[in-house]
Amino acid sequence: MLISFLNAIIYGGKKVIQSLTILNPFNPGQLSRGEWPFAPNLDIKAVLVDGSIVVIEMQVARMAGFNKRVAYNLAKAYANQLETGEDYLLLNPAIAVTITDFILFEKRDNFINKFVFKEETKNFECLDKQLRLIFLELPKFKKALSELNSLTDKWIYFLKEANRLDSIPENLGEVSEIEKALNIANRINMTVEELDIVERRAIAMQDERGRITYAEEQGEEKGRLNQTIALVIRLLKKRFGEIPATIGSQIEDLLLSDLESLTEDILDFNSLEDLESWLHEHSPS
Repeated sequence: MLISFLNAIIYGGKKVIQSLTILNPFNPGQLSRGEWPFAPNLDIKAVLVDGSIVVIEMQVARMAGFNKRVAYNLAKAYANQLETGEDYLLLNPAIAVTITDFILFEKRDNFINKFVFKEETKNFECLDKQLRLIFLELPKFKKALSELNSLTDKWIYFLKEANRLDSIPENLGEVSEIEKALNIANRINMTVEELDIVERRAIAMQDERGRITYAEEQGEEKGRLNQTIALVIRLLKKRFGEIPATIGSQIEDLLLSDLESLTEDILDFNSLEDLESWLHEHSPS
């Protein structure tokens, strides 16, 4: 979900990010029905496959020193990549993605604004985009459901309307990551009783899947065991003739790993006495 979202916000929907690692997974906890499905502010940090650091912050309400907070988080994410004395060449770009439920740039209509370091008068870039700031202002996004065309539009619409969607609209459902996100958001907004029912159902389903998997694994293990026992008996009969029932019973009691070892050692036996000595060493105790 985060890969899809960041591709939408940072790269305009292009599949630039193929994998990432979330450094501090966030669990928003239980909220009452109708609340926005996020905390007043939320920070997530991820490392992209190319090593870039992305700090994602969602801010519902204005706060004193907000601009300084954003700058500090970006600078900290960039600087904390290095231990004392490490080479600056090890530094990877850092990106701060800030999503606000209030308007930051009053005189700008764009709901997404992206910044890098530029020269003040000539406006040319420097620092090779080592530090980037991206702001998404939710109140500026006015598109209706029928107007959503891009992956970016769909993710922003989801962020604004998730707490009012009981089911996934068709054009949002085309993005599987958004459908999954809505299911999670709906779970967050459940009452304690509703959440308990869903969780108990999920546990029951998981238990049933576990029982089926265990039975299949046991069946496969039993099948391999029987095949290996039959192979060992056949090899022994070819080498020594009829095998006494007591020896056959000992062979059937062996573990699969011991049976597989026995198939390799049979050629080293000169008599049934050698086999009996081997079985005595490997018999379960």
